[in-house]
Amino acid sequence: MNLAHERLLTLCGDLKLAAVSDAAHRLAQEASAAEWSYLDFLERVLRAEATQRQERSRSMLVRTAGFPVVKRLEDFDFAFAGANKKQFTELSSLAFIERGENVVLLGPSGVGKTHLALALGLKAAQSGYKVRFHTAADLMREIGTARRQERYSTMFRASVRMPRLLIIDEFGYMPLDKAAAHDLFQVVAKRYEYGSLIVTSNLNFGQWDQTLAGDSALAAALLDRLLHHAHVIPLQGESYRLKDKRKAGLIERRTAAKAAD
Repeated sequence: MNLAHERLLTLCGDLKLAAVSDAAHRLAQEASAAEWSYLDFLERVLRAEATQRQERSRSMLVRTAGFPVVKRLEDFDFAFAGANKKQFTELSSLAFIERGENVVLLGPSGVGKTHLALALGLKAAQSGYKVRFHTAADLMREIGTARRQERYSTMFRASVRMPRLLIIDEFGYMPLDKAAAHDLFQVVAKRYEYGSLIVTSNLNFGQWDQTLAGDSALAAALLDRLLHHAHVIPLQGESYRLKDKRKAGLIERRTAAKAAD
């Protein structure tokens, strides 16, 4: 390492240009061999820095999204689940986020709703969008705690308003009391035509008032905002999580069990 290279490394450290320090020597050799102009060399060095910063930013977006596990569309068995692969391929373009549209995944437990929601969320985070994942119960609990601790505005802005994509998983698995039901309405209302939502639920829309403290008017108002610009995707079939056990004959298929009743 010569003195010029040492001085370059020192300057890169001072300016926090990690990729420049890594790439400069290699690119200088390529520049000499290919007879790049000074501007061509500078452009390539700065592009290396920009690329590394973008990769770090996207890795951070994935880490801070709150995904419980990493799921990808490529790993989902669309044939088994009876889901429309083309529809999810189109959603994975993320144009629905740019348009501020929502995605609502409906179906019984185990058909892959959470997998698909997580996969779209991962795709969004890796594409540079700020994403937050919550179960409905955890989000309502977090909002209630923030209100008691007098930090509701800060929490709501960070966890609800700021993300370009907010995922609310497992709506309907636990009933909400009246306060939590109104909190959920505020979440949907504040994101209406502002940012995209992905919501998964085991309930059809006619049952949502049961989870929202029996308030049919609140359920209607919430659904009006949620569904105005939404892709509603019903999922049906056998449990995706139990498919291997069924293949091994350890669990009967639902249809067989029903026929035996």
